Amino acid sequence: MTTGEYGAITMTGAETLDVARDAIWTIVIVSAPMMVVGLVVGVVVSLFQALTQIQEQTLVFVPKIISIFITLLLALPFMADALHSHMMRISSRIIGG
Repeated sequence: MTTGEYGAITMTGAETLDVARDAIWTIVIVSAPMMVVGLVVGVVVSLFQALTQIQEQTLVFVPKIISIFITLLLALPFMADALHSHMMRISSRIIGG
């Protein structure tokens, strides 16, 4: 960080990119369990529809919603820990100047 105009501390471009990269990686880590479960359930239901020739469009939504909700309940401690550690990293950058 550098001292800008009026004595304010400003971030350099590299530091801004580092914070943005860390935020994007945290988003990927937090959302990954639900996305993977949604993908797997979608593929399984699509295979079931293809094998049984059931062409109901709404058949995919109920299993996906239930499985993603269960995954959310199971992964919530992991997600909270990942978000907490991200906030601690951001806070340490703010405190450190």
